[in-house]
Amino acid sequence: MTTPVAEPASPAAAASVVILRDAGSGGGLEVFMMERHQGSGQTFAGAFVFPGGKVDAEDAASDWQDLAPTAAPHPAHPFWVAAVRETFEETGLLFARQGSGGLIGAEAAYRLVAAERGADRKQRAGRFLAMVRREGLTLAADEMVHFGHWITPTWVPKRFDTHFFLAAAPLAQRANLDRRESAEGVWISPAEALREAEAGKRTLVAVTRCTLELLATWRSVGEAMAAARRRRIVPVQPVMEERAGAKVLRIPIEAGYPRSELPVLR
Repeated sequence: MTTPVAEPASPAAAASVVILRDAGSGGGLEVFMMERHQGSGQTFAGAFVFPGGKVDAEDAASDWQDLAPTAAPHPAHPFWVAAVRETFEETGLLFARQGSGGLIGAEAAYRLVAAERGADRKQRAGRFLAMVRREGLTLAADEMVHFGHWITPTWVPKRFDTHFFLAAAPLAQRANLDRRESAEGVWISPAEALREAEAGKRTLVAVTRCTLELLATWRSVGEAMAAARRRRIVPVQPVMEERAGAKVLRIPIEAGYPRSELPVLR
C-alpha cells in the first residue's frame, strides 16, 4: 500500500523590514533585530529576526492606493503597506508623513504606538488604516527599498512568501519594542550578530543569516541603500541537498548573497 504524499502547505504572504542606522565614529552600520519569546508557539520562537509578519486583508484596502503611494510596481502594493504596519506594531517606528513634510517625530510616533498597544488586540482589523486616516498621514513606503524575496521550503509545515525591504531608521524617532511579541530588541552590527550566532548565543534562520552576511559587506547606510536599489531580486526557495554526507541548503547564486550553500545545523 502506497502512503499518500502530503501536499505542501500554501505559503502565506508576509513582509519583513531590515532597518539600518550608522553607528557613528566610523563604526559601520547597525541593524535593528528582535529575539522572539522562547517557547511561545509563535513563528520563529526564540530566533533573532527582523521586524515583520503576515500581510493582512486590511493591507489590500483600496484606500491605501492614495494613503501609501509608491512608484514601485513590484511587489504588490499590500506588501509595502504590511511592511510599514508591521514595523510600527513591532518596533514603534512609523514610516509616515503628515502633510508634505518629513517623517513624523518621536512624540507623535510614541503617542500613536501607545494608543495602538493599549487597545484590545482582538479588535485589530482595520485599526491601522483608521489611525492613518484620523491623523491625516500618508505612509512613507517610498523610504523603503525592495531588498529580497524568500519562500519557505516545501517540507516546512508553516510556510511564508516573504518580501524583504531595506530602510534607513527614522532618526527623529526611538525604537519602542512590543514586549508581547519579542523578548528583546537591539541595535547590532551584522558582523556581531553573526559572531553571536556562531558562539551559540543567537538562533538565526537561513534568510536572516544570508541577509546579515550581505549587510556585513557594506560600510554605511548610504552604501547599503544604494546597493539595494541596484539589486536584481531573485525569488529564493532553499533546496536541501547532500554534500559529502552532510545536508546543506542551496539557494540560487544569482540571488546575490555572499554564498549559495549553508550547512543544516543540527
